[in-house]
Amino acid sequence: MSDEPDFKVGLRVDNVPEAADFYAGLGFERVAEIPGPDGRTVMAIMRRGCLQLLVDALVGMPFPDSTRERMTVAGPRGLGMVIGITVDDVDAAVDYVVGVGCELSAAAQDSTWGERYAECIDPYGYAWKFSCPTPGAVGDGLDATREQWFATNR
Repeated sequence: MSDEPDFKVGLRVDNVPEAADFYAGLGFERVAEIPGPDGRTVMAIMRRGCLQLLVDALVGMPFPDSTRERMTVAGPRGLGMVIGITVDDVDAAVDYVVGVGCELSAAAQDSTWGERYAECIDPYGYAWKFSCPTPGAVGDGLDATREQWFATNR
């Protein structure tokens, strides 16, 4: 079996070392860094379990000039994507992200589908979901979730 991560996510940020420090606080380990011609870090490779983050500089990378690249640099970045990770303690994850200035988009709460979760927008514009199973949760809770979301009357 390969030691390669199962999932690789590339994130573009304006300050790679600062972002690497932030993601280290979420439990990611630095695997490698690549300096640019001026010595500044332009890529940090980080890993947490089966997820690898490629944290790339917004400028200074040898990406070809394209419409997509110009849109990426202009932002917003990560729109429509949420990166979800399982944590041991959702409330501790919330304390960390709020403490470093992240915007909570969903406060810590217990769901009908059997997990405690919270969501935030990180300092670089990416959405994160932190979750852990709710102790004693039975079944998948999908019917209860549908009922809660759409208040169906049968």
